Amino acid sequence: MSACISAIQHLRSLRGGSQAQLIRASDGNCYVTKFQNNPQHIKVLANEMLATRLGLLLGLPMPRVEVIEVSSSLVERTQDLRIRLAATDTACAAGKQLGSRYVGESVFLTDYLPQESMKYVKNISDFARVLVLDKWTCNADGRQAIFTRRSPRRRYWATFIDQGYCFNAGEWSFPDYPLRGVFANNYVYQGVTRWESFEPALTRAEEMSCDGIWRCVAEMPEEWYEGEREALERLVESLLRRRRIIRRLIDIFRESQRNPFPGWKERAYSSGSLQGCGGIAQFDRI
Repeated sequence: MSACISAIQHLRSLRGGSQAQLIRASDGNCYVTKFQNNPQHIKVLANEMLATRLGLLLGLPMPRVEVIEVSSSLVERTQDLRIRLAATDTACAAGKQLGSRYVGESVFLTDYLPQESMKYVKNISDFARVLVLDKWTCNADGRQAIFTRRSPRRRYWATFIDQGYCFNAGEWSFPDYPLRGVFANNYVYQGVTRWESFEPALTRAEEMSCDGIWRCVAEMPEEWYEGEREALERLVESLLRRRRIIRRLIDIFRESQRNPFPGWKERAYSSGSLQGCGGIAQFDRI
């Protein structure tokens, strides 16, 4: 993991609830940058770092995330580095922010494909694998992806972005519901027929060590989790416990009225049980 990089140029504001900014950094790369005073919660920066780095360990196509230092001088001289809400308009915070490597340079990029174009996504099988991460970390948002291609004749490549609502956003709790953390279009799951469809991500998650999880937060600034070290420790402990229920959480999604895996050929995973109304569980509240 690299050391903290510095922001050198603001490029443009981006869409989305976190009001991220596209920034060029001292390493020459561009980063989608979320700020500490974003409208969602400061912990979405911590969530983005931890969940993305876990996803990369699982072998998922996600952009690299870094700590990016934004100077007060850059904020002061850049009119568009603002957090704009209905009743307020404030400058983006200076200091250590979360940078996610921008994947849209020199390629065609879109965050939406109609169903008829989904067949041209080269790595569509990764949507099943990212479900492992989203269920493990209790992603309270729908699964977000962007699609890129280098020329009109090339097929699309899906990259998974926006892990800020993992761990239930700023709550750091795990209210598990069947349709949380899943992609909106069932087409991406049509190839899922057995547990092998989730590999190697599933086994890697189930076998993730405590040290492996802690390495994902090794560079995380204390301010991103508001200095609550004990809460961070409980979050890691919860992730360790939840490794054993990932299959059951996927099964609950499979058994939902949405019927996402119509070609399923294996028996349900029956080890353990989830308590709660209608098979919905609420596990750790940290």
